[in-house]
Amino acid sequence: MATPIYKRIVLKLGGESLSGQQGFGIDPQRAEEVAAKVGHVQGLGVQVAIVIGAGNLWRGREGIERGMERATADYMGMVGTVMNSLALMDALERSGVITRVMSAVEMRAVAEPYIRRRAMRHLEKGRVVILGGGTGNPYFSTDTAAALRAMEIGADVVIKATKVDGVYESDPEKDPAARRFDRLTHIDALNRRLQVIDSTAISLCMDNNLPIVVLSLWREGALVDAVLGKAVGTTIAG
Repeated sequence: MATPIYKRIVLKLGGESLSGQQGFGIDPQRAEEVAAKVGHVQGLGVQVAIVIGAGNLWRGREGIERGMERATADYMGMVGTVMNSLALMDALERSGVITRVMSAVEMRAVAEPYIRRRAMRHLEKGRVVILGGGTGNPYFSTDTAAALRAMEIGADVVIKATKVDGVYESDPEKDPAARRFDRLTHIDALNRRLQVIDSTAISLCMDNNLPIVVLSLWREGALVDAVLGKAVGTTIAG
């Protein structure tokens, strides 16, 4: 069996990964499919922490455009990430993967408060840890939360699993001829103003020399290939 090149990863998922064909809400079957992919990676001996967004439940941008206060919209999104975390935890545990949800926004009835050393201990014991609530502060995206948590818990890489198979020079849905990058430096990704990952998250990873791998969650074997060090998606590093 191939040996993973990463011991500990932070997997960044969009909330849409849990939605079905309708594009919103939580589809239990889709949650089970995501859980199976996570379980496969964990079965290789990789410690997995997950940060998930809430775009399937709430898009703060729409509220802000209607005059909602930005902080309120962001806090609503944080609550949404905890809902998604609980759904994914349920799917993982039903598949036999021991999971803990930790939240940066205190919700003791449903999730442990995020404490860095406790999160690391869960990982060391072989549990998947889902980190909800973003950073706990408005004005920061869940991409930034993933980068921050990766630094805090000593992860080897941030893997952003999306619906596209890497980083393109332009939107491949609008431009079929768009070129995909196999590799970029952090500064190149910032200078190109690529929309696939938040610039604050890229800057944080650049300052701490942490690689980012962007890949398709739904391409068969992509996630496993990434942790095994095979060429997949786009690597942002150096």
